[in-house]
Amino acid sequence: MRYYETLYIINPDLADDAYQEVVAKMNALVQKEKGVVTRVEEWGKRTLAYEVKKFDKGSYVLLQYCGESGIVEELKREMTLDDRVIKYQTIKLSDHADPEALKAAGEEERKEPGEEEKITEDERRAADEGEDGIQ
Repeated sequence: MRYYETLYIINPDLADDAYQEVVAKMNALVQKEKGVVTRVEEWGKRTLAYEVKKFDKGSYVLLQYCGESGIVEELKREMTLDDRVIKYQTIKLSDHADPEALKAAGEEERKEPGEEEKITEDERRAADEGEDGIQ
């Protein structure tokens, strides 16, 4: 399967329900086309570099997924027809990808911040103990 990433910008004036509906629609479309969604990141509202369809802000969503080549055309068609999506861009990250490995890697990156801090503190203690033993 090919690995793709689509960044799309949603109308910032939408209600929360409508915003979530757009995100769910795009995820469902990938699954309908026999693709696998590996990661969805909602970046929130941000200022655009230039006006797009008379909007100076937009709600950013990053969608990473695996699928065959036709999936991009279908996603592009749906985003063009949906007035709530004001801009989008898709790039191919890889020709051959394992969706399960990508999902696992994505979950690993989303560790709780407390866990990372604990690991760092434990490593520091071990390093300190090691230095004391050498001297």
